[in-house]
Amino acid sequence: MEVPVPGYNLCMVMVYPEEFVAPMRGELVRAGVEELRTPAAVDEAVRSAGTTLVVVNSICGCAAGKARPGIAKALLHAKRPAKAGTVFAGADIEATARAREHMAPYPPSSPSVGLFKDGQLVFMLQRRDIETRTAEMIADELTKAFDQFC
Repeated sequence: MEVPVPGYNLCMVMVYPEEFVAPMRGELVRAGVEELRTPAAVDEAVRSAGTTLVVVNSICGCAAGKARPGIAKALLHAKRPAKAGTVFAGADIEATARAREHMAPYPPSSPSVGLFKDGQLVFMLQRRDIETRTAEMIADELTKAFDQFC
């Protein structure tokens, strides 16, 4: 089903059935990442004091084979964000749009990962960064960012 998306000049976005995305949501939830399914939840997470990791999850193969496993491994690191949240592109339409607003000036991409400190974006992995790395490399990049900012 396609729906108009606020903030996207009424472009149409594919919305995936929940039964398709539920297992992929579950991978990050099991890793300790909180679902941010509304714009208000995204705002609250990003604007909170301390560090917050925000993941734009996706149905694509690079999210499955690289991003989610890399994120899960990175979150086992001794230093990690105080909070971690996720939106799902193609499912949490308005929440994803809000997360992407917070990730500006980076263009929308999914999957993507942003690290915020005291409400400011301090580190970003875009789809192009994820596609060219293994899950191990993604975990390494994230843990370096955690060491620097958390």
